[in-house]
Amino acid sequence: MEQSHSDVNLASLTKTELELRSRLLEWISQDNERVRALDIVQRCAKQYSIPQWCIAAGFVRNLVWDRLHGFELSPLNDIDLIYFCPLDIRPERDAAIEAYLKQLAPDLPWSVKNQARMHLKNQDPAYTSCADAMTYWPEFETAIGICVSDVGEYDKNTQVTAEQSLHSQCATSYELVAPFGLYALFNLTLRANPRRSLLIFEQRVSAKGWLRQYPLLKLMS
Repeated sequence: MEQSHSDVNLASLTKTELELRSRLLEWISQDNERVRALDIVQRCAKQYSIPQWCIAAGFVRNLVWDRLHGFELSPLNDIDLIYFCPLDIRPERDAAIEAYLKQLAPDLPWSVKNQARMHLKNQDPAYTSCADAMTYWPEFETAIGICVSDVGEYDKNTQVTAEQSLHSQCATSYELVAPFGLYALFNLTLRANPRRSLLIFEQRVSAKGWLRQYPLLKLMS
């Protein structure tokens, strides 16, 4: 990574928050499919010169909810790659990156969005980073991402297998992007972000079926 974008001073975190981060990073590293996805995106970031990125939303959130419920891990039905590149906000760039990811791993469900333009769609002030963009997401528990800060090299145009990804873990370091912290996610709550319409939050909760899928979740007013 050319720069840190978590917007968190690690020295200021409580012991509990640090413990949660450690647990989450351990869970990520134990899941071969998530390790593989992160490995692939790191390669893509080098290919497209993306200095700031993370895989966010359900990629992290659902892993925690699955583990805390004692469930088998849910399939990765959507891999949300967000990045921040104000120099080129064309949707065509997102499409090109997504196509490259599908070339490397056609079996994974990629979705790519440059957060440097998403404020236009959402009618927000201009975002300054991935972490800043995430502070506008409808629920706090979704606003968590993870990226790779260092990883071994492969040939840029070769599909990545799970075995290759496992072999690269010794050179891998992960960084969490969590502008609201991790406590709410691990506390199994669902809380609306006041920066977004409550109606949007309620529609998402209903459409996603989270309360049915994860019965220990607590909807917070």
